[in-house]
Amino acid sequence: MQELHEAPLAPLTTFRLGGPAARLITATTDAEVIEAVRAADADGTPLLIIGGGSNLIVSDKGFSGTALRIATRGVELDGRKLELAAGEVWTDAVARTVEAGLAGIECLAGIPGSAGATPIQNVGAYGQEVSSTITEVIAYDRRAGETVTLSNAECAFSYRHSRFKSDPERYVVLRVRFELEDAGGLSAPIAYPETARVLGVGAGDRVPLEQARETVLKLRAGKGMVLDPEDHDTWSAGSFFTNPILTTGEYEAFLERVHERLGGDVAPPAFPAGEGFTKTSAAWLIDKAGFTKGYGTGPARISTKHTLALTNRGTATTEDLLALAREVVTGVREAFGITLVNEPVMVGVTL
Repeated sequence: MQELHEAPLAPLTTFRLGGPAARLITATTDAEVIEAVRAADADGTPLLIIGGGSNLIVSDKGFSGTALRIATRGVELDGRKLELAAGEVWTDAVARTVEAGLAGIECLAGIPGSAGATPIQNVGAYGQEVSSTITEVIAYDRRAGETVTLSNAECAFSYRHSRFKSDPERYVVLRVRFELEDAGGLSAPIAYPETARVLGVGAGDRVPLEQARETVLKLRAGKGMVLDPEDHDTWSAGSFFTNPILTTGEYEAFLERVHERLGGDVAPPAFPAGEGFTKTSAAWLIDKAGFTKGYGTGPARISTKHTLALTNRGTATTEDLLALAREVVTGVREAFGITLVNEPVMVGVTL
């Protein structure tokens, strides 16, 4: 277990933003993770858990407590069952399942970060979410002071949400277990319209696993969503805002605003989100509110490839980024009456 003091946190995040941590511990085993968490809790020291850093926005002042970087490793593949240590690189794990001929997470290729972060956010993209394949999450329960195993149902998954996200101070994810599908080398049914269109198949069709993975990687790269140190469009947290889910009444009010602003023949994106709810597109809202690709003149700007990504052009501060985010939130609210919600975790700052 490595320990550093006044350690820079910016290099540990995909935004490359934020000040130092008073103390940074890097743990490479579950036992080390638990030891560090217990010590912080016993001392009453604020604790920040860091995995791949792809979903963190850290204050320019840094973090005054203990930052714990989880760097555990371990992959166990037994038939269709997969167990990943929390520190495993997610993109590598996806590639490994595709090579093994197992379907279920192939469309989550290219998502930066660690395996342990995936259940917290219920990571999803291109028609797949980890909640559909996760069977159990092994975590350290800080309240009980013991390691627990939570079933899929106990994780309380919903759209970009989970039990872990609703109670962030309680659990530290140690391992994640999945059950995948053996479809004879074929993918899970293609569920996302854009993916189906590019693949030239219909919704519900299957394609070779590697073809599905490569297609998603190309789609993500085209939107600046695959990490590249030379490409400032990838100095981001991917999607900065979640797609709004509206009640029937909220959606009707939203439609009125759309027709007033854009004309009666304009139909915004709309997707079923359970009985009485409709999901619309945050990227569409941002664009139609006037924040187009590349928007901004300062060191923090909207990606030139995708309106849903806010980016550090190389010299931004966290406050630069937040100023842009607030501008977007205010603009969308004024245009359409919808308040966007940030997807990344804020550390020492708020919108």
